[in-house]
Amino acid sequence: MPLARSLALRYQRSGEPLDDLLQVASLGLVKAIDRFDPDRQIAFSSYAVPTILGELKRYFRDRTWSVRVPRGLQELSLRVDRAVSDLSEELRCQPSINQIAAAVGAPEEDVLEALQAGGAYRAVSFEAPNGGRGEDAATIADSVGVDEHGFERAEERAVLAALLEAVSAREREVLRMRFEEDMTQVEIGAVVGVSQMQVSRIIRQALQRLREAAELQPQPAASR
Repeated sequence: MPLARSLALRYQRSGEPLDDLLQVASLGLVKAIDRFDPDRQIAFSSYAVPTILGELKRYFRDRTWSVRVPRGLQELSLRVDRAVSDLSEELRCQPSINQIAAAVGAPEEDVLEALQAGGAYRAVSFEAPNGGRGEDAATIADSVGVDEHGFERAEERAVLAALLEAVSAREREVLRMRFEEDMTQVEIGAVVGVSQMQVSRIIRQALQRLREAAELQPQPAASR
């Protein structure tokens, strides 16, 4: 059991209960006892260690990862996690990627991929609190998604661009000055060379044609 416990401690990581690791290591020890052949004249510990480690690795691979990633990447992620912990304690600072790669004997690109894969180890519910207390406390979902109104605006602009084909270029310019630049009818009349009353008539007639054109447009599926 001391051997099983020491191996379980090697695989202890944040968020993984030590009792669970001890149970898995003990299961590996029982399997090693069942399968050990004394006639092979090798030390029991030499046979038990890889058997127990195999059970621990299988446990991490099949039971603890929220998102399934390749086995080799899972094992490298565990080695990287242990190396980061050991190097942080030894160096008294966060180790660099180069130092981690040297410790685990893997290329830096693989170490970076293993660190990213570590984010798939535990999943957090969108309903988990994200600060605050009580029933009105914000959840993680509140900080991840927002109502995006840009798509609706883009659709409206596309519809309006098609509708504007129903009016003349002069009317489009008058409408632009009135509703985009927020110019008064007097200011618009000064630009196009007509009276305020004529500007009012142009706007009224153009809006009427736009309404008529809109009634002929096919309705979007969402509003049917």
